[in-house]
Amino acid sequence: MNSIPQKILIATTNEGKVREIRDLVRTLPVEFLSLADLDNVPEVVEDGLTFEANALKKAGVISRATGLVTLADDSGLRVDALDGRPGVYSARYGGDHATDPEKCAKILEEMAMVPDELRTARFVCALAMVTPAGEKKLFLGVCEGRIIRDQRGARGFGYDPIFYNDQAGCTFAELDTESKNRVSHRGRALREFAAYLESMARTNLNSL
Repeated sequence: MNSIPQKILIATTNEGKVREIRDLVRTLPVEFLSLADLDNVPEVVEDGLTFEANALKKAGVISRATGLVTLADDSGLRVDALDGRPGVYSARYGGDHATDPEKCAKILEEMAMVPDELRTARFVCALAMVTPAGEKKLFLGVCEGRIIRDQRGARGFGYDPIFYNDQAGCTFAELDTESKNRVSHRGRALREFAAYLESMARTNLNSL
């Protein structure tokens, strides 16, 4: 990719995600769209074995279908004592219809006998940008933490109530959105993406 794109499609209907990205690169001349702005966007089956594979597949399929540079992400929790589970199955761990509290409870049950020093875990976010021509750029964000023994906090979603981050000093579910974004895996990946666009914009400016 030789120049900063004028438009980037974010492969989500979550306007909160779109606003977050816009805020990170608000000084750049890029228009960010979401799936809510388009019709007939294909559904993508995320059947890859890694977060990176799923993000690249989703961004690639949607970019080819829409003709727009597309940004897509896949993320989840990897627990060391569970051999990396739930991993890419984080969203459906415990069954397709399991609620977030039920998924957290399943992890806690599986780890009931795991000592505190072995309860290490990390959230991972893979963020892929793909052009209609097939050019690819990948950004990775990782946040280290540990699995506590109960569910704490009413904010966030997914496994946030059982994931304790030392930098934050609490679980993700006890953080407000702004504080969580400063330390989270997704926030780190988005900042890498923003830095890439800013670097590209500087390069284009210097070449004039």
